[in-house]
Amino acid sequence: MPKLAANLTMLYNEVPFLDRFALAARDGFKAVEFLFPYAFKAEEIRKQLDANGLQLVLHNLPAGNWDAGERGIACHPDRTSEFREGVAQAIGYAKALGVGQLNCLVGKAPAGAADAQLRKTLVENLRYAATELKKAGLKLLVEPINTFDIPGFYLHGSAQTLSVLDEVGSDNAYLQYDIYHMQRMEGELAATMQKHLPRIAHIQLADNPGRNEPGTGEINYAFLFGHLDRIGYDGWIGCEYKPAATTEAGLGWLKQLQQ
Repeated sequence: MPKLAANLTMLYNEVPFLDRFALAARDGFKAVEFLFPYAFKAEEIRKQLDANGLQLVLHNLPAGNWDAGERGIACHPDRTSEFREGVAQAIGYAKALGVGQLNCLVGKAPAGAADAQLRKTLVENLRYAATELKKAGLKLLVEPINTFDIPGFYLHGSAQTLSVLDEVGSDNAYLQYDIYHMQRMEGELAATMQKHLPRIAHIQLADNPGRNEPGTGEINYAFLFGHLDRIGYDGWIGCEYKPAATTEAGLGWLKQLQQ
C-alpha cells in the first residue's frame, strides 16, 4: 500500500492547526502536508513535527492573498517580484522544516490577459523557482486544478502542465498529480499516472463527488492503490480531502484498505 500523509489543512480542522500534528500521529500517519506554514514560526511547526515523530512531505509556495480568493500568482505578469520574494520565503521554511519539495499553485488567469503573456510569465517564474529550489536541494512541483472548484485556474490538465514543464526545462520540476482534480477534468487516472510516472513527484487524493474521504464517491481507491504499487510509485500520497463528518469518524477507509 502506498505511503499516506495527512493533509493538516483539510484534516482535523476542528482543532487549532498546531494541535493537529498529535492527532495525525495518534491515527497512525507517519507524515503530514499542508498548504502554507507562513502564519506560524518555523520553529513552532518543527517542534510539533519532532514531538510527534512526523515527516513533513509538502507545503506550497506563497499563493497571494488566499483569504481574498487568490489561488497563486505565478501566471500574473504584474506580480513577478512578489512571486520571487515568495520563493525565497518558502525555501527558508523548507530548510527549517526538513521538507524536500514545494508545490506551486500557479493561480487564476487575470481577466483580459493574453494567453501568450500568461504562459511566458509562468514559464519564466517556474524556471526561476526551479533554479532557486535546486540550489537548496529541493524539488519544484506544479499542480493542475479543476476549473469547477476554481473557475479560471490557469493550469487544469496533466498534459497542459507537462507541456509547461517541458518549456521550463528544469530537471527538478515535476507534476503534482491530484486524483480528485484530474478525475473531474480528464479521468483516465490509472493510465495517466502510469504514462507519466517518472514525472510525478507527489500525488494527492479525495473522492468525487464532494471531495470527501475515499469510499464516499465514484473513485475505486482499492484498485488505484494496488495499481500504484504495481507500477512502482514510491512517493507519498497526501490525503487532501474534506471529511464528510469528522476526520476520526471518516478514517474507516484507511483501516479497511490496510487489511
